[in-house]
Amino acid sequence: MFDLIDKNIQSYCDEHTSEENPILYALYRETNLKVLRPRMLSCKSQGTFLQMLSRLIQPKRILELGTYTGYATISLAEGLPDDGIIYTIEKNVELEHIIHKYIQKAGIEHKVKLLLGNALDLLPTLHETWDMVFIDADKINYINYYNLLLPSLSDNGIILADNVLWSGKVIGEIKDKDKDTKAILDFNTFVQNDSRVKNMMLPFRDGIMMIQKMKVCEVIETATT
Repeated sequence: MFDLIDKNIQSYCDEHTSEENPILYALYRETNLKVLRPRMLSCKSQGTFLQMLSRLIQPKRILELGTYTGYATISLAEGLPDDGIIYTIEKNVELEHIIHKYIQKAGIEHKVKLLLGNALDLLPTLHETWDMVFIDADKINYINYYNLLLPSLSDNGIILADNVLWSGKVIGEIKDKDKDTKAILDFNTFVQNDSRVKNMMLPFRDGIMMIQKMKVCEVIETATT
């Protein structure tokens, strides 16, 4: 993982961040012990950020692309009301057991709909209005996901796109075969130039792009000024 800040500063920040839920800590440990590429897992600081943002937004419908083992899923579900639901899509069916295991441990199985398969195939079948979206899937399709989801995002709804700094590669020379870095750069530029949204890139962990959909009247006003 690309170090954005001094490791000692990061440690100090972690020491002054609320302790994670014991269930999330157990999930973190099991993922690192038993699952390939555990660096894909959200960490304590990112999980706490997602929890706090979800509590602030109080979403009724959340969509997550890229469940992995469910750490971010459980974190995002923190702000859901009793009748709220998070849909989470994961293409690796081998992770289903550990996802269900920890969703049940967290006592939120009634709030989670796990969908296994290709997100581009599944998204058109979901007829929901999303209050909050977390994109942490294949980087090649970030723009495709964004274009599919923005029309179904509620006014002032939030999209969070993870890994938008891509281990610092976004500011270096791109190799010809590095399609992922190019896809991230194209996505970042596309969002920056999209008048339908307000956006802010957070230099947090591997970078998070926070995107808020503007109301139609605000978009029109912006276009005419």
